[in-house]
Amino acid sequence: MSLTSAYQHKLAEKLTILNDRGQGVLIRIYNIKKTCSDPKSKPPFLVEKSMESSLKYINKKFPNIDVRNSTQHLGPVHRDKVEIIRFLTNYYQSFVDVMEFRDHVYELLNTIDACQCHFDINLNFDFTRSYLDLIVTYTSVILLLSRTEDRRILIGMYNCAHEMLHGHRIYDLHEDPEFLSFSPQAVSGALLSLYILFVRRNQGAEQWRSAQLLSVISTPPAMINPASSDTMACEYLSMEVMERWIIIGFLLCHGCLNSNSQCQKLWKLCLQGSLYITLIREDVLQVHKVTEELFSSLKGYGKRVADIKESKEHVIANSGQFHCQRRHFLRIAVKELEIVLTDEPGLLGPKALLAFMALSFIRDEVAWLVRHVENVTKTKTPEDYADSSIAELLFLLEEIRALVRRHAKVIQQYHLQYLARFDALVLSDIIQNLSVCPEEESIIMSSFVSTLSSMNLKQVDNGEKFEFSGLRLDWFRLQAYTSVAKAPLHLHENPDLAKVMNLIVFHSRMLDSVEKMLVETSDLSTFCFHLRTFEKMFATTLEEPTMLRYAIAFPLICAHFAHCTHEMCPEEYSHLKNHGLHHCNSFLEELAKQTSNCVLEICAEQRNLSEQLLPKHCATTISKAKNKKTMKQRQIPRKGEPERDKPGAESHRKNRSIVTTMDKLHLSLTELALTVNHVPSFSVFEHTIFPSEYVSSHLEARLNRAIVCLAGYNATTQEIVRPSELLAGVKAYIGFVQSLAQFLGADASRVIRNALLQQTQPLDSSGEQTITTLYTNWYLESLLRQASNGAIILSPAMQAFISLPREGEQNFSAEEFSDISEMRALAELLGPYGMKFLSENLMWHVTSQIVELKKLVVENMDVLVQIRSNFSKPDLMASLLPQLTGAENVLKRMTIIGVILSFRAMAQEGLREVFSSHCPFLMGPIESLKEFVTPDTDIKVTLSVFELASAAGVGCDIDPALVAAIANLKADTSSPEEEYKVACLLLIFIAVSLPLLATDPSSFYSIEKDGYNNNIHCLTKAIIQVSAALFTLYNKNIETHLKEFLVVASVSLLQLGQETDKLKTRNRESISLLMRLVVEESSFLTLDMLESCFPYVLLRNAYREVSRAFHLNRVAASTH
Repeated sequence: MSLTSAYQHKLAEKLTILNDRGQGVLIRIYNIKKTCSDPKSKPPFLVEKSMESSLKYINKKFPNIDVRNSTQHLGPVHRDKVEIIRFLTNYYQSFVDVMEFRDHVYELLNTIDACQCHFDINLNFDFTRSYLDLIVTYTSVILLLSRTEDRRILIGMYNCAHEMLHGHRIYDLHEDPEFLSFSPQAVSGALLSLYILFVRRNQGAEQWRSAQLLSVISTPPAMINPASSDTMACEYLSMEVMERWIIIGFLLCHGCLNSNSQCQKLWKLCLQGSLYITLIREDVLQVHKVTEELFSSLKGYGKRVADIKESKEHVIANSGQFHCQRRHFLRIAVKELEIVLTDEPGLLGPKALLAFMALSFIRDEVAWLVRHVENVTKTKTPEDYADSSIAELLFLLEEIRALVRRHAKVIQQYHLQYLARFDALVLSDIIQNLSVCPEEESIIMSSFVSTLSSMNLKQVDNGEKFEFSGLRLDWFRLQAYTSVAKAPLHLHENPDLAKVMNLIVFHSRMLDSVEKMLVETSDLSTFCFHLRTFEKMFATTLEEPTMLRYAIAFPLICAHFAHCTHEMCPEEYSHLKNHGLHHCNSFLEELAKQTSNCVLEICAEQRNLSEQLLPKHCATTISKAKNKKTMKQRQIPRKGEPERDKPGAESHRKNRSIVTTMDKLHLSLTELALTVNHVPSFSVFEHTIFPSEYVSSHLEARLNRAIVCLAGYNATTQEIVRPSELLAGVKAYIGFVQSLAQFLGADASRVIRNALLQQTQPLDSSGEQTITTLYTNWYLESLLRQASNGAIILSPAMQAFISLPREGEQNFSAEEFSDISEMRALAELLGPYGMKFLSENLMWHVTSQIVELKKLVVENMDVLVQIRSNFSKPDLMASLLPQLTGAENVLKRMTIIGVILSFRAMAQEGLREVFSSHCPFLMGPIESLKEFVTPDTDIKVTLSVFELASAAGVGCDIDPALVAAIANLKADTSSPEEEYKVACLLLIFIAVSLPLLATDPSSFYSIEKDGYNNNIHCLTKAIIQVSAALFTLYNKNIETHLKEFLVVASVSLLQLGQETDKLKTRNRESISLLMRLVVEESSFLTLDMLESCFPYVLLRNAYREVSRAFHLNRVAASTH
């Protein structure tokens, strides 16, 4: 064939187009095969019961289906013909694409054979590679098509439906393309050119090691010499690709195996490398089985069948260990390369080839392992197929990729100068020395020289985008022109031209196609189709402590999944995207989970160490110190009571080889921190992933759960940890998490802030109860409930609730949960929001008591009205008081209210102290603002200021929370005037009921506790706070009504002095002291007001009598 014909045939262009289209067709057939093999995604017509008979008929009669005379068999098809056409059009068109692709391939291969093209991978690399790729791609399409079981049914059903709808068939797809139906003549020559390359690339780890492969520092004087080769692209050519060329190529031209010894050697060497080769994705070709089946059916191939069996035995016995050793070598060699290039990134210029070779070698070894792990199920050496260190290899691959991307400008600057100052000059000399150079070739090569000579470094500095795809395509064309038999200029006669052009192609790719080079040499998107193996490798990595630091490689590799998409199959994009994002997410979730688990375990250990320093543990030490005797008389520890180690004992280590639990945890955490913090972010299918955010979210959730667990709340036994102990534990947790801020990459401050803030709410972000809810419930249900029952009393002297010694009523010491330090710790833990929630719950209980009090007032309305008018008339009062019902109930409920409000006041005081220590600059203005409020200030303004002050823990004359709680009560049909009347009468009711307290033996005033054993001293707070809230709500004068209360109460207590019944006056003096307490509690009342209605001399006498009785009781108790 003439040279002009070679130009016209456009072999390079057709090979480029057909290879790309072949990949698209292959992916489409793969997609059909996968879709039809899964019952969930299978076309609905193939799974319908009504279609079964039609499908069997079509499969049996295909391709000769008589549509017109088979109505009884094809009735369901006729019924759904429109839907079938709509649904199966894409499937049918894919099969049509296969036929069209086959025709174009046959046409091109026949043209190449007619042109008698010469193929040599070392010279016309692009031409040879494209030719072999096309043959392998076409063969893969045919093999995959033969594995698609439903193809006949899909084609036949579509043809039937189309003929039913239109009266004729759209296309004649009656014959399947047959495997081995063609045998290109030039294949054996192309394959034979691989011999030297394949032998060199197929060396073992020992040969690599002796050759110092991939080592930059093995020869220090040559460190900055450019890594170069006569066959640049061959150096990083995939071994898997070459194996596929050789195996499939010799299946097509098997005749040369008997006639050419070198072909036979290459074939046998390849058979000894792998048991499986990839057709596409996870679809593999079982090399020895397919080859043996073919050759067994041919005459004269008995020796080749024996070679196949021998090679298979060799693979099974040796290949696992062979590749295991290569992976081990690569881990060491590539790690050294990565360290050197990281330290001296300038070496990426001259040594860029080594980086891409390293990537290619790693990719080949990983791909070999993946496809064999899934398919080799029975082996005597399973350890050769289970690499626990695979994560390190994947990590190194990602590191080299990151280095190349990070220093792309260095690579560009170096290779631009190489192209302009060396390659262009060498190429120019070679062109001038060519003996023959046709015009077309001359024009192309001259354009090469002019393009390369015109470049300068400013283009890199200015960020100019380079584009050399045209130059490389021209070189591809030139390879095709000079490889034709009758070409005037033969490339194989001018090897220097091929060498320098292959070098130029590599250097040009370093300027404009670095990313494509990375995909070509290091793409591991195969994991997208071997997900089970991918997950197992990740799980194995997590189990190996030394590999934890490399675990980030797995989510990073999920970004590779985007490389396996093709524009001819857009429908699988979303599926691949979901796979990539799902596995990236699951890997990072697991890493974050492991990290947070490790952090929390260390936090727990730190909390245990902190717990040893709590004051409660010093009692034993002090006791031992006091009772310490001489060495001879030293107490022997009791049996069953092991001696506690002193805090700090864990730091004493006699042997440095002893590894403690904390050592192991810190080591694991260090490894996990390295992997999580390795990259700040990366992209997977246009989604930007931040690994540290996964750690933050997991740590936040775990910290929330840990804090709740630290509280130790038991709903059954109503046990809970003291707030101060919980605070110490929380501080130990927070202290350690804060120390990790710079190591984990997570925002530790935000994690702590969010976790603690969630604990101040009733429920956290996951809907679980928080310590705010637990402590609120516990104080209400345990402490305050027992205080209401008299088992716990409020001791103003101790500023705490204390437990009374009663059998079987409480199992905790109330003072340990309610003293000043505990309230301060509670406020520190719950914060303003949590204290507000606690306050709201307390107020709900207060308002429920007020509702009941109002009912009692309404029941006694008439009597109370008369008492209010006639309280100064003893005779009339004597007849009215017995008519009152529920007086004891009123006092009991008011006492409960007082207990609750007293607890709230203690909690508020703790909040005030905490707030003052945290925000002193805010506390000052708030207190000053409160002081500016006067009785004349508008009530709305007053309540607003008091609400602000209350939120900071500052006490107020009028409790805004109580006012709001009472205001929210849904009143019945009664008018505001009636409600106001009820409020007034409630104070009267309380005042006239006070004398009843004297009959209670528990109403004795204790000087030691500064209170009463029945908590009636809390009445004063209840009276003042409730009356202030009620009359504020009704916009009435508080002072006036409190004065009225004082007067009525004074009269009632004074009348008690005339009582002759000793039982009724048992604790008269103690009850009288309540009047003083009422005045001290209120800012609206003064002692002068009290003096006007209740002589102070009576209070003085009462104090004297109470003191005398207290001391007499103590003396009596001591004598007994």
